[in-house]
Amino acid sequence: MLKKTARFLKYLFLTIVSLISVFPLVWMIIAATNKSADVTKGTILPGGYFLENFRSLMNSDLQYLTAFKNSMVIGLVTTVLAMIVSSAAGYAFVVYKSKNRERVFNIILISMMVPFAALMVPLFRLFSKFRNLGPLKLIALNTPMAVIIIAIATAFLIFFFRQNTRTFPKELIEAARIDGLGEFQIFGRIFIPTMKSTYAAAIVTTFMTSWNNYLWPLIALQSPEKRTLPLVISAMGSSYTPDYGMIMVAVVLATVPTALLFFFMQKQFVAGMTGSVKG
Repeated sequence: MLKKTARFLKYLFLTIVSLISVFPLVWMIIAATNKSADVTKGTILPGGYFLENFRSLMNSDLQYLTAFKNSMVIGLVTTVLAMIVSSAAGYAFVVYKSKNRERVFNIILISMMVPFAALMVPLFRLFSKFRNLGPLKLIALNTPMAVIIIAIATAFLIFFFRQNTRTFPKELIEAARIDGLGEFQIFGRIFIPTMKSTYAAAIVTTFMTSWNNYLWPLIALQSPEKRTLPLVISAMGSSYTPDYGMIMVAVVLATVPTALLFFFMQKQFVAGMTGSVKG
């Protein structure tokens, strides 16, 4: 009897926590179907104004579709480059030994303790000087690369790949070297396919971080046509009379790419976060 009661209380607790966790998402979808006045009142019943709110969003001068495209481009390019650079760095920290390897890695870890707010002014001054430096103007302020380049080799990703590379069978590397494969071939043809769960977890984390990034794009992207989704949605809420129905539609649409990515890769994400190696 005690076991049944304990099990009932456990499932009751988990049910309540699950409902509390999923309620904001459900309310967001419901709010997208209501008028702004109904959203303000806090209604929890679906309405019939989704298409009207959607048309208002598309017809507004906020350039939502342009911002969606900008976020998608920045998110995809950042993810691809981060997987190449950060995974190669994490792999190198484990496979190649040197006297200063641990010192360099410790410096990278220490950089995680520096808040980004302390880096904003130096980064702004640095990137503002690239406009007049020939090829470097491609990463100057008000360009997508100004947002991308600072996210392709983060301390967290390097640490994450380093820790997971420790589970990689070193015998495979030795066997590949005996077979005559070069170091780049070993990395591309053996390491990457074997560590696909680790890459899946890193892809989900990196893309979601880039997609939701707000502070640095707010500083670096100064033209309206260069803005990303978080900036546009923030601008919607800061207007004199915000249309909350339209804002909720914008938020729902902005949530779709990251939700789909997570749902399609959730098994690999869990395996990668637990350090599993999949052949």
